[in-house]
Amino acid sequence: MNRFVLLSGLLLFVYSVSHSQTNREDLYSEMVLFQNRASMEKDLRERVIQKAFSGPLDSNTEYRYANACDAVTQFLISGPFVQEGFARLFPYYDSLEYQTKLSFLQALNGAYPALYGKEIGEILNKESDPILFSICCSYLFNIDSSINNGNNLKIRMVEKFPGYDTIPVLQALQEFLSKDTAAINEVPPDLVSLFNFQKNKGFRNIYSFQRHNRDYPGLAIIQKEDGSFVRNADGTLAVYEQLARSGSNLPYFIKDGNTPQGIYSIQEVSVSHNRFIGPTPNLHLILPFEKTWEKFFHMPHPTDSLNLYFAILPESWCDYRAILEAWNAGKSGRTAIIVHGTTLDPQYYRNKSFYPLVPSEGCLTTKEIWNNTTGRLLVSEELNLVNAFVTTPGQNGFLFVIDLGNQQKPVGKTEIESLVSRSEKQ
Repeated sequence: MNRFVLLSGLLLFVYSVSHSQTNREDLYSEMVLFQNRASMEKDLRERVIQKAFSGPLDSNTEYRYANACDAVTQFLISGPFVQEGFARLFPYYDSLEYQTKLSFLQALNGAYPALYGKEIGEILNKESDPILFSICCSYLFNIDSSINNGNNLKIRMVEKFPGYDTIPVLQALQEFLSKDTAAINEVPPDLVSLFNFQKNKGFRNIYSFQRHNRDYPGLAIIQKEDGSFVRNADGTLAVYEQLARSGSNLPYFIKDGNTPQGIYSIQEVSVSHNRFIGPTPNLHLILPFEKTWEKFFHMPHPTDSLNLYFAILPESWCDYRAILEAWNAGKSGRTAIIVHGTTLDPQYYRNKSFYPLVPSEGCLTTKEIWNNTTGRLLVSEELNLVNAFVTTPGQNGFLFVIDLGNQQKPVGKTEIESLVSRSEKQ
């Protein structure tokens, strides 16, 4: 998370660690107050984006363009002034700093994912950085996901990067470009077998069920060490709305792209000093390769890490390639994916299918609604999730992100309840 440094000065991950329940009444954010939100939106549109994009582009002002692109991506702002800024950036692409190129391509994908195919194609022809090249390929494949176009893009990748099979992000790109309709619509193996496999291992785990199309929100549930699941006071299954979509909506293996499927290690409950994440406690996760294997697997001196990754799963899951997305993302250099709430105004996304949830830079954002008069929480499924997790017996275990097919609708509670019911009866 490194966006809007000039805007807020507070977008670094700085944590204090907590291991106990948090009272809703103790949480307050001045960021959510009506006047502050109105002032921020005015500054965002008029200064950060419009003023930057209407000014000259040179070495002294490039950072303003990069900052404007970051704002476009996070808040999904579009319009003539955004297109004018993009038009100024294209001719200067070759001379831009790497971070500006990255911010620009992410903004193009987030705000206009199908409008600039010709321009992106021209960039692709000369781009020599694997990550930036991958973003361009993803953009063009999003416009035309035919087998023919996928093959053409793979040929260009091999021509430009003969050693692509030694570069993790390009290995993931090759697999991404090879996906056909059947692969996209693939459903995971039997989930009940996964639930039952985790019983009595001493861990408390979280499952976040999502859609392949990350424009639709998902649901998270908590499994106790005995295999049962956290329930509400009335006996119903406790579920927590979550979004696994990034602002850029780029694939999982791209920096700040959508949340990868797969296994994450739950480390601790933390509180971020990032004002846009807010004061609600979050769950600190790590990907494979992000820290030591001891930390990831919660065991001393692990040996073969890939075998241990598969050992977290029942045998029937070990041929399910999508579960390796987190592994491949970590190998490609992705870091800092957490489970958090947000103080951002959901009204920026009121016309999106995931409203009132808020996209991030690839984290799992859990539903949170604030009172803009008092600065207090109205709804916080993030707080409910964290409080339920810390009071559940067992050691910190793993978080599983799993796509439940490609239905064009949010994950429904009844889908999950039937699976949990089958598991708890066995």
